[in-house]
Amino acid sequence: MKILSSVIITLGIISLVSCKFDQKPESSSNTIIYSGGDIITMESNSPKYVESVVVNEGIISFAGDLSEAKEKAGKGHQFIDLKGNTLLPGFIDGHAHFAAFSAQGIGAKILPPPDATAKDIPTLIKILKEWNTPENRAMTGWIFGVGFDDSVLKENRFPTKHDLDQVSTEHPIMIIHISGHFSVVNSKGLEVLNIDASTQDPDGGIIRREKNNEPNGVLEELAAIPHMLKALEPKDNHSADLFFEAGQKMALSYGYTTAQEGRAMQNHEELVRRAEAGNLKLDVVSYVDYMFVDKYMDSKWNSKTYEDHYRIGGMKLTLDGSPQGRTAWRTLPYLIPPDGSEKGYKGYPAVPEDSTVISIYEKAFKNNWQILTHANGDAAMDQMIRAMKVAAAEYGNEKRRNVLVHGQYVREDQLDAFKELDVIASLFPLHTFYWGDWHKEIIGDSLGNKISPTRTALNKGLRLTIHTDAPVALPNLMRMVGISVERKSRSGQVIGAKEKLTAYEALQAITIWSAFQHFEEDIKGTLEEGKLADMVILDKNPLKVSEEEIKNITVLETIKEGISVYKK
Repeated sequence: MKILSSVIITLGIISLVSCKFDQKPESSSNTIIYSGGDIITMESNSPKYVESVVVNEGIISFAGDLSEAKEKAGKGHQFIDLKGNTLLPGFIDGHAHFAAFSAQGIGAKILPPPDATAKDIPTLIKILKEWNTPENRAMTGWIFGVGFDDSVLKENRFPTKHDLDQVSTEHPIMIIHISGHFSVVNSKGLEVLNIDASTQDPDGGIIRREKNNEPNGVLEELAAIPHMLKALEPKDNHSADLFFEAGQKMALSYGYTTAQEGRAMQNHEELVRRAEAGNLKLDVVSYVDYMFVDKYMDSKWNSKTYEDHYRIGGMKLTLDGSPQGRTAWRTLPYLIPPDGSEKGYKGYPAVPEDSTVISIYEKAFKNNWQILTHANGDAAMDQMIRAMKVAAAEYGNEKRRNVLVHGQYVREDQLDAFKELDVIASLFPLHTFYWGDWHKEIIGDSLGNKISPTRTALNKGLRLTIHTDAPVALPNLMRMVGISVERKSRSGQVIGAKEKLTAYEALQAITIWSAFQHFEEDIKGTLEEGKLADMVILDKNPLKVSEEEIKNITVLETIKEGISVYKK
């Protein structure tokens, strides 16, 4: 995705009352033994259990039998009893937007069930009215919320300015679509943004209109993105601090020990400020939007190693939009065009000219920058393949670990091409729950069953990761693991039974496989001697419960380099 995080400078989400940050354990020694539950090391292609893990100065010094662990730990060590819970390596999301975690939690809760209650437009209006307090408006000057979903709303349509005007005509309102590719503003919001009947559609964006050419409040893609900052930026440093701390706590509460900022723009500067201030309690790796690489890539932060828990990992390129929002670029028409679009509508490219895309890839290849490419529609992936082949032929393609992000409508021949180009497939199987039913409506039953083809990608020999794309979905990594295994939609249909992952494969995709994607497999992703003591404790073992139970497993504790940074 997703474009939303590109424009959000701030970080955060409402503090979770169950969270607390702990300092280093009080002990006469810095050595800690974890034992008393299932410990899955994730170091091989099948589950391997050990009886204990020894941590010393933030590094795993031993993983094996408890008797040997006690010998190696020596006198004065601390013993932590897992009490039957399960210990795993810390989680690494294949793609998310850490800088945007704030938006879902700080604003009005307009997600549909089961994440919130916005099941229809009257409920959405009620939620916004309840959120509309002087204290909340003071944070940004706007009434705002993130996560409405027209495909789930009872009316199956976008709200318009007329709906939002029922909340307020005095204060500007902006609500952000679940995809991050659209927003809706009220009449006051259009006035603040200087959008009226005479305003032209920008390149790569659409202002939806009424019959008299007046904007109806719905803004698509680059008609929306540049304006989101106005509604989502805290007005003072104190608010920004609260946002950041709360957002980081949310990430830690879901077991993140490494988070990705998947499309950094100016928010890179805020992340640097947080890093230099010592605020980061987990690692954050940013991928800088191609329009900002000249500004940010020539710095110490562009590195394979972290400084103060932060680094730039490479570049990000976005080639199309959202499949559920029907702005993903396809070779076949959508069966149900968006409002105002004609029959035969196929979505549209973010970067129309192949020559431009080739030049972007050439820049990345020439500078040896890893590049993550957002492409959802198969036409966008055709463009990606055409352009990347040119750059690879000119500059070589060894050990680049370039990544396809999302790939919802990827074809099998395209997976073959990505295998040839040595591209990692970071797929998005959460779609099978959130939008699986909708995909079948807009592209057909047969193709709808092929979204996020994780099993096919593995069978073809591609390296695979999976991701939440948060805040497009909640950054709930265990829910992602469960849905990758179960692949059931909101209605209970199985979406592509042949594409299911095993529970162990899904865990690999957010531990060792994702560590590899980020060039960090030597220090993260498994519980082995010499690696960072990045760990997560779960209330159940995902390998020992039913498919249906996995998504409800809870993170009890997150440990970063031996320090407990979250406890439920």
